[in-house]
Amino acid sequence: MADPTLDIVAMGDAIVDVIASCDDDFLLEHRLPKGSMQLLSPEQADELYAAMGVAREMSGGSAANSMAGVAAMGGSSAFIGQTAEDQLGLIFEHDMHALGVRFDTPPLEEGPPTGRCLILVTPDGQRTMNTCPGASHELSADALDQDLIASASILFLEGYLFGPTKPRAAMMEAIKVAHSAGRKVGFTLSESVCIAERKEPFTQMIDSGGVDLLFANEDEALQLTGRTDLQSALDELKAKVPTLVITKGPQGAIGIEGDEFISIPAAPVDQVVDTTGAGDLFAAGFLAARCKGASLERCLWTGAIAAGEVIKHYGARPIVDLKALIQL
Repeated sequence: MADPTLDIVAMGDAIVDVIASCDDDFLLEHRLPKGSMQLLSPEQADELYAAMGVAREMSGGSAANSMAGVAAMGGSSAFIGQTAEDQLGLIFEHDMHALGVRFDTPPLEEGPPTGRCLILVTPDGQRTMNTCPGASHELSADALDQDLIASASILFLEGYLFGPTKPRAAMMEAIKVAHSAGRKVGFTLSESVCIAERKEPFTQMIDSGGVDLLFANEDEALQLTGRTDLQSALDELKAKVPTLVITKGPQGAIGIEGDEFISIPAAPVDQVVDTTGAGDLFAAGFLAARCKGASLERCLWTGAIAAGEVIKHYGARPIVDLKALIQL
């Protein structure tokens, strides 16, 4: 079996983030639960976009953000995701290439527009996400580069994309390709709002051995297992996945591998500006360190440091040289 030539290839939503500041009254006026994530139709997205203040546009998407972070740490990464042949699609493609992330998925010539996420940031740094998936949920198995997937040490999948039938089938095919090549599969549950309607397929995938490395936060772990206390949820999940990583926001993170249980605090941050992308960069740091053979504890710390950097500024992608920051 050939050695991997790429660290990580990810599959996820190809989204352009549109970020604007707002106050709590704006969220109340538009009935947007603070700190939540909701899905919008194109019409709802147009209406909210018109009401937002001055905004910044930058490429986003959970797994895509993670691959940008891996590249910023000196790792080799690629991304598979569906855009449309429009202006936002060109922005997404340009940004991925500029960051050093391989991105070759052909854009759709017909169909819905490139996905966008309207992110509203309140003065306390909390972000409320309003996502219109658009073309990203049209990703099909036909668009997969199987040689690319087989070449990567880790295939990384995001939960946001696992709901719709077409991209879910593409992900399941990618898992088969990766495991047939002797590679590991990582999966992030992404957001608790995704779990209720996707609990059964999530559970089936995990129970069937499809996931080698699972990322979740506390709430996601409880929702997925149906447990009411975290320890019971951890006991259930660690029996199903070789590596379990639970993020706890300001309280740090937990990593479990076999009999090894590691708990770390969050990296210190002077001021939280925008929490967008904290979980994505945590995963990036963990994965980048894992591809370099780091211990579980070192992987957790690398994730924490990367997450601590991204919440110091607007946007979900790093703006400093993370190779120097984490010294991998």
